[in-house]
Amino acid sequence: MTDSSTLIISALGNNHDRASFHCGVPLLDEYIRKQAKQDVTRRISRVFVATNVTEPNKIIGYYTLSALSVEFSELPPSLAKKLPRRAVPAALLGRLAVNQTTQQGGVGRMLLADAIKRTLAITDIAIYAMIVDAIEGAQKFYEQYGFIPLTTGKNRLFLPLKSI
Repeated sequence: MTDSSTLIISALGNNHDRASFHCGVPLLDEYIRKQAKQDVTRRISRVFVATNVTEPNKIIGYYTLSALSVEFSELPPSLAKKLPRRAVPAALLGRLAVNQTTQQGGVGRMLLADAIKRTLAITDIAIYAMIVDAIEGAQKFYEQYGFIPLTTGKNRLFLPLKSI
């Protein structure tokens, strides 16, 4: 278990060592190394990294947030019946990855909690839910925190923020 008192989660900066990050999923490794900084600069997504007090430049995990809307037809019927028949505003948790050296230590859970906290703190725009496109093998991780599948049949999951 990673000590949460020494964990720092902040916006990706130039001081963070992206090159040494390795989570074991090539797509996620390549994203933080080659694409993340460009997405931040272009305002495509915000990237947040977890570091440790003792090694503030070493990335032990990261996640991305961006805006999204979910089509009414994709919503689970139990929720759709309570909403207007139009797209619903959401935050997309686009990527979440933990360095292999700290996997199974609770960092993923802390990153998810931070993403939800940051999303709930946004008060100037309406955000009904958080969406995640779970990579293979990660769906159960999100489901244990209340995410439910959308009707698209893909690995896209949905968490109504009012349930927090």
